[in-house]
Amino acid sequence: MTRSFYIKTFGCQMNDRDSEIMAQSLGEHDYAETLQVDDADLVILNTCSIRAKAEQKVMSLLGYLRKIKQKKPELKICVAGCVAQQEGKRLVEKMPHVDVVAGTQHIYHIPQLLAEAQRQNGPRVAVELSDSYAIPRFIPDTGPSSPASAPATLQETEFSRFVTIMQGCNNYCTYCVVPYTRGREVSRNLKDIEDEVDVLVKSGVREITLLGQNVNSYGSTNAVTDDGSPCSFPQLLERIAGIDNLQRLRFTTSNPKDLSEELMRCFRDLPSLCPQFHLPVQSGSNAVLKKMNRKYSIEKYKYLVDVLRNYCPEIVLTTDVIVGFPGETEEDFAQTMALLESVRFDGSFSFKYSDRPGTASLALPDKVPEEQKASRLSRFQRRQDEISLERNTMYIGEMHEVMVEKRDTEKYRCRARTNHVVHVRSEEYLEPGQIVDVTITHAGQHSLQAQYGSNPIIS
Repeated sequence: MTRSFYIKTFGCQMNDRDSEIMAQSLGEHDYAETLQVDDADLVILNTCSIRAKAEQKVMSLLGYLRKIKQKKPELKICVAGCVAQQEGKRLVEKMPHVDVVAGTQHIYHIPQLLAEAQRQNGPRVAVELSDSYAIPRFIPDTGPSSPASAPATLQETEFSRFVTIMQGCNNYCTYCVVPYTRGREVSRNLKDIEDEVDVLVKSGVREITLLGQNVNSYGSTNAVTDDGSPCSFPQLLERIAGIDNLQRLRFTTSNPKDLSEELMRCFRDLPSLCPQFHLPVQSGSNAVLKKMNRKYSIEKYKYLVDVLRNYCPEIVLTTDVIVGFPGETEEDFAQTMALLESVRFDGSFSFKYSDRPGTASLALPDKVPEEQKASRLSRFQRRQDEISLERNTMYIGEMHEVMVEKRDTEKYRCRARTNHVVHVRSEEYLEPGQIVDVTITHAGQHSLQAQYGSNPIIS
């Protein structure tokens, strides 16, 4: 009998890819996905604990699911991902209606964990981390040997996919839970990555995004080739970019401390590598960066930006910023604002600092009052929006290549190689996944508008 499942995903692209893996695994065990939580026999919350707000949303949704389960006792509830890894048995103690708690290294075995919970007539908690953990192998000719080893079944409209190249992190930034929830850094086998991308491209995928907590250090902590020869991230990019018919290649995320000139040259030398780079800075103050254990200076960061823009003048640069880190003074924050003026990021993800369980910053003194954090965040975001609009306005009148994502009422939602969302008007029908050249007609803070075809009306 086919059962239905619903997955709610919180957090980053890595979690999006993990949800794909879980969906494939369940599909191989007679489950079918539903888009309505109330219709599901199984609900999976794939969670993120990088910030307190995301964790609070999970707990709120679990409260809602408790009410559903009271009316529908046969409903199974699984909490997976980083909150599961962080909380473990405490999650079941707080939320006894949860059937399975699956940590980040156990998402590949959701069907088995559900069966074990059924047999023992009680919750199953699997959160053990292993430093020797490796992502299962990809075997394209005989079918997947495990849920993680192959891409999920492609839908007709899927033309852009994530591919995981590594798991975990060794950096131990003082505010970050990732080393504790994802484990130590492990890079994936090079041939497995190539084989997976090749299968995806042959299935019609045109754009690949390579994923890792710090892709810049790919290959530095374990062997990634069958013969043990080294392979750096730039070398991996060259191999993937050489796969026939791959039209767009992206990656995320990078730590500036590991950014090499060899990698920066890839933006000049690899035509399929999109001119878009997310390079988290976190703060403009060297004093704060030291407390964060980021292991680079603002001077080094600005140097890297200059080199990037020299190799690829059209590159779009985005970043992450945390305001209100413990001990951050008004002068420290002023240095972050000065960095924003100097670099003029095309966009940024900015957040108020929040204490996270198990991190070193939890014990730091001089916590910044909430109202000061809110004020600083508002000031930063307001100026970032102004700069984003100024930079986006420069595209008006230019022709850009976009990939069609979907139809939105009278326009098409598309994505430029720079990763800008572009809303396109067209008298012709455009297929999802189709790549066309459009003329930018209008700029907003967070997106562009364009016309496909002749006689665009430019604002």
